[in-house]
Amino acid sequence: MEKHSDFIHLHVHSQYSLLDGAIRFEEAFDLAKKYRMNALALTDHGNMFGAVEFYQMAIKHGIKPIVGCEVYVAPGSRFEKKPIEGTEGAYHLTLLVKNEAGYFNLLKLVSLAHLEGFYYKPRVDKELLGRYHEGLIALSGCLKGEVAAYAGRGEIKKAIQSAEDYRKIFDDRRFFIEIQNNGVENQLLLNDRLLEIANHLSLPVAATNDCHYLHRKDAKAQEVLLCIQTGKTLQDNDRMRFSSDEFYFKSPQEMADLFPNAPEAISHTAEIAEQCNLELRFDEKHIPRIAVPAGETAESYLERMAREGLERRLSRYREEKDFRDRSGRYKARLEEELRIIKSMGFPGYFLIVYDFINYAKNHEIPVGPGRGSAAGSLVAYALNITDLDPIEYGLIFERFLNPGRKSSMPDVDVDFCMEGRDKVIQYVSERYGKENVAQIITFGKMQAKAVVRDVGRVLGIPYAEVDRIAKLIPNKIDITLEQALQQEAGLREAIAKDTRIASLFEIAASLEGLARHASTHAAGVVIANKPLMDYLPLQRGQNSEVVTQYPMKQVEAIGLVKFDFLGLKTLTVVDQTIHLIEKNRGLRVELSEIPLDDSEVYAVLGAGSNLGIFQLESSGMRDLLTKLKPQSFKDIIALVALYRPGPLDSGMVGEFIKRKHGQESIRYELPALEEILRDTYGVIVYQEQVMQIASALANFSLEDADNLRRAMAKKDALEMDRQKEKFLEGTKKNRISPKKAEKIFEQMETFGRYGFNKSHSAAYALLAYQTAYLKTHYPVEFMAALLTSEAQNADKIVKYISECREMKIEILPPDINESFKQFTVGGNQIRFGLTAVKNVGDAAESINRCTISAIGWIREK
Repeated sequence: MEKHSDFIHLHVHSQYSLLDGAIRFEEAFDLAKKYRMNALALTDHGNMFGAVEFYQMAIKHGIKPIVGCEVYVAPGSRFEKKPIEGTEGAYHLTLLVKNEAGYFNLLKLVSLAHLEGFYYKPRVDKELLGRYHEGLIALSGCLKGEVAAYAGRGEIKKAIQSAEDYRKIFDDRRFFIEIQNNGVENQLLLNDRLLEIANHLSLPVAATNDCHYLHRKDAKAQEVLLCIQTGKTLQDNDRMRFSSDEFYFKSPQEMADLFPNAPEAISHTAEIAEQCNLELRFDEKHIPRIAVPAGETAESYLERMAREGLERRLSRYREEKDFRDRSGRYKARLEEELRIIKSMGFPGYFLIVYDFINYAKNHEIPVGPGRGSAAGSLVAYALNITDLDPIEYGLIFERFLNPGRKSSMPDVDVDFCMEGRDKVIQYVSERYGKENVAQIITFGKMQAKAVVRDVGRVLGIPYAEVDRIAKLIPNKIDITLEQALQQEAGLREAIAKDTRIASLFEIAASLEGLARHASTHAAGVVIANKPLMDYLPLQRGQNSEVVTQYPMKQVEAIGLVKFDFLGLKTLTVVDQTIHLIEKNRGLRVELSEIPLDDSEVYAVLGAGSNLGIFQLESSGMRDLLTKLKPQSFKDIIALVALYRPGPLDSGMVGEFIKRKHGQESIRYELPALEEILRDTYGVIVYQEQVMQIASALANFSLEDADNLRRAMAKKDALEMDRQKEKFLEGTKKNRISPKKAEKIFEQMETFGRYGFNKSHSAAYALLAYQTAYLKTHYPVEFMAALLTSEAQNADKIVKYISECREMKIEILPPDINESFKQFTVGGNQIRFGLTAVKNVGDAAESINRCTISAIGWIREK
């Protein structure tokens, strides 16, 4: 049996010590294994951003994860927000989790440090440590620890008293004097004093290296990282810097060689690691509780609301001949969906989404017709969560909620008007408890172009040179520097010619992909069944909103339910258009009642009049519209799905257009495929079509068909081989020739690679059609609303005013007596809004001289 190392690194800063640590988990675990370390700690500065990711990855690598944090301790009360004479602003203390109790206590300490104790840094105090010490081991910290700070100044009595305070909090041999030897001035003298204090108080000692990077050679990149954080260059004498290149992930032998007089400091690290045995669970779901009427359960209430809602949706078909048949089909689908929802334990989830959407609609906050796979749910349609009939458009429930994947949560993303989104979040906070609701953190990464610019500035290379190099990197999403070098000869040439550029690229490559900053996710909101601090660490965002310290994936991994509240400008435009129509024409437009077969709308789109139309506004889409000339709502659904790099590059779009216009014959390998592919002229455009083909030809259940769809999307070769075998076996039972079955599977695989979620495409196509309808029939009001929505964007204002001219709509200049904040309508004229006046600037020259003079006059006044 392989002998494990006697030394374990217990003080490690990953990339989540933002712009300070440069350690990536994957690389750290590989090195730990090389050094035969069976455990490793994570102790980022004042946060637990990476705790769950670290834990899961460590388990995967066969290494015991020790979750921890280097916390900041206020010299007095954490509520005291001013310096205390004779003390540091905040002392460092290394905390390590022993067990579940320690983990939950660390969550509270780190959260309260941010929410209550923040003063330059997130700070705890000894009162908090005394309250939440159970299950934690404490190390006294680096040179900036309280014991070390007093000892370093020769104030030994205070140092001893401080150590005694911590020992009382972390009793039962849970407090260790931390010693380091990483080349810092006076460190050896300080270690002697710390060892004396430990001996005097009979305290155990532990050696750490305060790792900030993996290898000695990474010290230069670490310096650059600190300069990026502080806005300095390497030439600045007053920049923050480490005093040596020793803060790396040293081998056990290197560590043992550093402490010949205190071998127990090495062995104690393994002793500590042995005591740390945290087990996190990822198989529980913490669905928030929702109040239901007396005598009801969440299940019965959902059933009643869904059945009543479906009756209301079906009432529009009551006079049609096939009403009885339609009603039977819809009710059967509803009951099957309800059965699956109940079996997976999600009635409460649907009721919560219904609740906040209902609130928004009752308070005149525009809500989108749906987005994502949720549009495939009839229950969602019945509850007014979505506004598109899933049966009418062949949308599949199992694409949204696969009963074969019990661990996956439903994911209903909701679009709200930009101006109303915060009100809905506020409602949710009040409804479910402020302590149970938070927004979700996200991390900006150091991507290729940005990291080159950052590093170039720090190295002092002139901006023009750095800009030239950055612009040589191809404009592709998520491109890496390595890929850029392979693709761009100019970059290789610049590196070969200039040692400064070579150094720039070397450092940039070592920092690429590291977390750069934290921000609040644009949409994610988490709602829990009890205070969130019981599940994860919290902090405040830039606008003082409470946010989780775990990002989206980790929030979901620990079983919390996240909802996406998206702000969509188009909904604001549509809402304002409707209000302007009512004010201008005395007419109330109900979007749910507009016909989806309006020939004028399709004529306008086919002519390429797409400016301002949701999802169809780009120049590339304009070209596609004029070639395709959509004639039905189903064509719009296909357009939204097709306008993506995959279908465009593969030639799929050209084939679709030719078949639509009869320039290429439409052939179906089997008659059963016609019903599935008729709307897309025999081309597989949607993921749902792949599922339907597998179901119709090979007897796949829809949940199995969804697994096939997932394998295709992920390009999972091993899984695809299994799925192909299953498909061919199914087609054989249905007496389909092996040759035809092989050909159909190849087509599914080829097109399925680019297949789009039809539910999402259909829901967004509805919003696209609605905006096109408003622009076609109420152009003045629509363009006024559009101009108001882009009041901050001078380029778009100019573009839309040019569009107004083409539409024969007169734009009146701003007038101090006539203008309002927004663009307003009078007859066939639009009056310039005052909000846009200060933002148009030089771009106003494209409007007219009258407008320029009016803008100048208003600015003066």
